[in-house]
Amino acid sequence: MDRIFETLVGFFVLGTAGAFFLFAYTHTAGEGAAGYTLSASFDAIDGIGVGSDVKIGGVKVGSVRKISLLPESYLVSVVMQLTPSIKVPRDTTAAIVSEGLIGGKFVSLVPGGDDVFLKEGETLIHTQGSVSLEGLIGKMMFSSGTK
Repeated sequence: MDRIFETLVGFFVLGTAGAFFLFAYTHTAGEGAAGYTLSASFDAIDGIGVGSDVKIGGVKVGSVRKISLLPESYLVSVVMQLTPSIKVPRDTTAAIVSEGLIGGKFVSLVPGGDDVFLKEGETLIHTQGSVSLEGLIGKMMFSSGTK
């Protein structure tokens, strides 16, 4: 009788672990399956990696799926996957911004006013690369300006 009880408890534990695995898989790995991709080229993407958030007005609307260097221009190509319900105007600006002084960075999309929306695989033209906080502090400290 004890062995039957232990076997049932074992199946329950395995079933619960399987349910947690299924939940985690559908809410993370399956996230990239829906939506459409857009790309943008930046001169610098310090702090951005695959999986970084893409936000509009502070709300997450997608994530970075691929990063590669364009050898002919030395720009960095960033492929983003956006939620299918979010339509992005053709004149949207993409910028690498920081969440705060010590926070992480993300891709911020600032929608324009164009009536034409970008489609799957198209490229954002207006971009702004990341600003290095260390570089700005160095310029401020070692500038030789007089007052």
